[in-house]
Amino acid sequence: MPVAKFDPFRDVMDFPSGLRLFQDTVARMLNEPRSMRPWTPAVDIFETENELILKADLPGVDMNDVSVEIENGTLTLKGERKFETDQKEVGYHRLERSYGSFARYFSVPDSVDTEKVRADYSKGVLTVTLPKKEVAKPRNIKVEVAKD
Repeated sequence: MPVAKFDPFRDVMDFPSGLRLFQDTVARMLNEPRSMRPWTPAVDIFETENELILKADLPGVDMNDVSVEIENGTLTLKGERKFETDQKEVGYHRLERSYGSFARYFSVPDSVDTEKVRADYSKGVLTVTLPKKEVAKPRNIKVEVAKD
């Protein structure tokens, strides 16, 4: 049995040229190296009793190229992973990592104390800690039962 290469657009070759342009664009997008596409760092956000914590994967990013800002209830994480070449290298066989600028925007709830936000960078992970205001922290209230 002969092996045939799968072509998902084989059936649309008979359609008008507008569809062919769409086919070419999608095929090029799927086949181009990831390094040519914009990238967005992966982010985890979780909540503890006293704070919200945002962790962003930023391997290979110099912290001088990253900014964290809070304004009008929005946390903005911007930065750039630069493509660095070594003059000794002759040529690449494969480029799969993405490079370039990125920007992520997150809504910050009113329960966060924006004056006490802090950011730390370790082992390629940026951790932004957003402490909750005292009013927003859970508290236990003792309920007394009235005796009749």
